[in-house]
Parts: sequence; structure tokens; C-alpha cells
Amino acid sequence: MGHHQIDRLDKKILQLISQDARIPFLEVARECNVSGAAIHQRIQKLRNTGIIKGSEFVIDTYKVGFQTCAYIGITLTDVKLFNNVVDELKKIPEIVECHYATGKYSMFVKIYAKDNRHLLHIILDKLTPVKGIAHTETFQISLDEIFRRQLSVFEIDTTADYIEDEEDIIE
Repeated sequence: MGHHQIDRLDKKILQLISQDARIPFLEVARECNVSGAAIHQRIQKLRNTGIIKGSEFVIDTYKVGFQTCAYIGITLTDVKLFNNVVDELKKIPEIVECHYATGKYSMFVKIYAKDNRHLLHIILDKLTPVKGIAHTETFQISLDEIFRRQLSVFEIDTTADYIEDEEDIIE
């Protein structure tokens, strides 16, 4: 992966696709006042450099039977086992997020379970047996997800034209 300097056009593209990953490239092009080919090239470059990691459909976990969401802190027996623990956590499908953290816990995970009994099963039978985990603590159970969004903090001038010369896009 190479390095890519994000400019105003990239910021506008990221803003638009973070709001709707299924937005057609031609609609993005119209919003940015450039050609569809230019948008396609920019998005491909953003993917190649790892700025865009993918796109996803968001599943309503409650509607598919996973009604418990818990946040769990994990303490490791030895920080050197971090990568091994991560590899094992990736094998537990109910774990949807894993974060390396500072403070009391080495890691935080977010888990979806069908109910509290299923959560207990995940913790006792899947999580705590992982070699390298010293201790877990379930410190929050989410009652409901109010909103979820992509990071969209790019400060852009939405009234300005993005490209004076489209040749500048094609490198």
C-alpha cells in the first residue's frame, strides 16, 4: 500500500460514500463536478492505499435473533500473547469488534448474543479458555443501539468547485 495525500475531492468522495456505500459513482461525480471515470479512479486509489477498507451491509442484529450486545474487557496473562489471542478471538463469530486498549484492560471486545444465557456460554466456553486470557469483565450490556455511523469529520467547502482541471485527477 502506498501513501496518498487526501485532497478536497477525496474528502467529498469519502463524505458521500460514508453516508451511503451504494451511491452510484455517477451521482458522486455529479456532486463533485467531475467525470465518473475520475471518481472510479479516485475510489480505486483510496482502496489501494487502504483508506477505504471495504463496504458493508448493516444487519439489524435484533431482527435476526441476537438481542444482547455486551462490551467485555480482557486482561492478558502476557502481552506477548496478544497476536495469538487476537487470532483466537477472530474464530468466535459473535465477537464483532476487538480493540487494543490502554488502562486496566489490554483489549475490549464487542459481542452479540441471542440472550444472556448465550452470552454466558460465549464467555465461559469460547472466550475464557483462550490461551493468554487471564481475566474478562463484562462491564456494559447495551440496551439498544441508538445510532451508528462512519467517521465523517472532513472539513470541506461544499460550495467550491473541486477540480479546476480534471487532468489533475489522473496521475
